[in-house]
Amino acid sequence: MEYLILGFFSGLSLILAIGAQNIFVIEQGLKKQHIFLVCSICSASDLLLIFFGIFLFHHFIQYFNPLIELIFNFLLLIFLIHFIYSKIKSFKSKVNLKDGVPDISKFNIFLKTLGFTYLNPHVYSDTVFFLGNFSKNFILNQKLFFGAGASIASFMFFFAIGYLSKYLSQYAQNETVWKIINILIIGFMSLLAIFVILETIN
Repeated sequence: MEYLILGFFSGLSLILAIGAQNIFVIEQGLKKQHIFLVCSICSASDLLLIFFGIFLFHHFIQYFNPLIELIFNFLLLIFLIHFIYSKIKSFKSKVNLKDGVPDISKFNIFLKTLGFTYLNPHVYSDTVFFLGNFSKNFILNQKLFFGAGASIASFMFFFAIGYLSKYLSQYAQNETVWKIINILIIGFMSLLAIFVILETIN
């Protein structure tokens, strides 16, 4: 159960970052445009990529030697530091949801959501690289719980911001609220970075 919780908070910390995909989902919620379709595509895509990353590292781990594992931990640490740094920098930026999106068909929304999802490099770095690499030393059962927790976080987050954005739009544009969220994210990701450092040393 602890790996389910770890996966949930790891996935939630990554997905809470303000990015183009999240803003697009919020915009669709505010305009009440095909919200279920948009949230389903984003959530299902995260699930597929999360487990792809987990099992990619699961099958490659048998070919790892200590040097390769050290390199991956080093790259993971760099990614964590860069992520934390970008979140600190985001304190200077503001969330802008005033610009609406055009009223388009379900098919166009489908294509646009795929674009925001699969053309976004952060989707791959967060799901495949980070979550896959972070869970590479877990046993199979722990990987499954970890992936399930991260996937649950994605489904909860996307459907929450999609369906509640019309009610919470005034808070989504509140700088103070986003700063508090970012502080919590920075704190949790910093703990993960310390964990990686200790794992590398040992």
